[in-house]
Amino acid sequence: MIIEFIKSENSFLEEIKERLDKEGIKSVVNTAESKICLLTQPESTDLIYTLIDSRKIKDFYKVKYPFKLASRQFKSGNTVVKVNENYVGNGKPVFIAGPCAVESEQQLMVTAEFLASLGVNFLRGGAFKPRTSPYSFQGLGEEGLKILYKAKLATGLSIVSEVVNVEDVEVVAEYCDVLQIGTRNMYNYPLLKKVAKTNKPILLKRGFSATIDEWLLAAEYILSEGNFNVILCERGIRANSKYTRNLLDISAVPIIKELSHLPIIIDPSHAVGVTKYIPPVSKAALAVGSDGLIIEVHPNPEQALSDGQQSLNFEQFKRLYEQFSVEATNKVV
Repeated sequence: MIIEFIKSENSFLEEIKERLDKEGIKSVVNTAESKICLLTQPESTDLIYTLIDSRKIKDFYKVKYPFKLASRQFKSGNTVVKVNENYVGNGKPVFIAGPCAVESEQQLMVTAEFLASLGVNFLRGGAFKPRTSPYSFQGLGEEGLKILYKAKLATGLSIVSEVVNVEDVEVVAEYCDVLQIGTRNMYNYPLLKKVAKTNKPILLKRGFSATIDEWLLAAEYILSEGNFNVILCERGIRANSKYTRNLLDISAVPIIKELSHLPIIIDPSHAVGVTKYIPPVSKAALAVGSDGLIIEVHPNPEQALSDGQQSLNFEQFKRLYEQFSVEATNKVV
């Protein structure tokens, strides 16, 4: 249930929240829109009127969807996630780029310097790699995080990296600006709660078999812990296709924009898994309103220790990035 008040002071809303808490009714306040979302349903609406002056209530209504805090009913305006001096969801698409895995300091530094020279603001790179095969490269662990942090200091790029296990959350948060939850861990609710408590921005990838509702409910675990810095990422769902790695659900972008206030970006690299398809799919993603792209880039994809077949080399990424930069400039003009 959501209670909407006549425009009220923040102190009044917090006072109401305290009263609800004392009655065992967990709630979250949206001060910008003078709303309180009840996460625990009261036994009856009569209790609400005993706790709150009815003259202050503009309306109250049930949330139409299983996800409450992620819904447009709770927050009608778009959430804009601030990462250092960058913003995700403000109408200007962002690019997050870098290798699938941090393989060495030399490999990452040359990539970071290249991306920074183009004007990219985010560097991605995996230090802990959950792989389908136990024999595949599993990442450098904390040493990889240290290399990422060194690249940040050298270039000013904000760092995005995946956290795989609950016990690794603190060390990843120490070195990284955005914590990524991968497709396999979308359903890992203890991990979602743990990363939420860092209060750092969270990049939440859609599970490869997840429905839209399940994805938003995963986000709800993070939001319900008080962390609203959530960026959704559509990375393709499993399908029986011999031509692409996954099936990109491009419709997820307008659907999410209708249902939720959270920003959403697209991962064309994992969605298609084939280098030559990444540029057209990226164009489609931005055409439907994606808030950005996360793309795998490697100095020498043929020698990459993971996902080389879906990584752009420097020249390919430069062409793609500059194409979108020109289009964005033309739109402004």
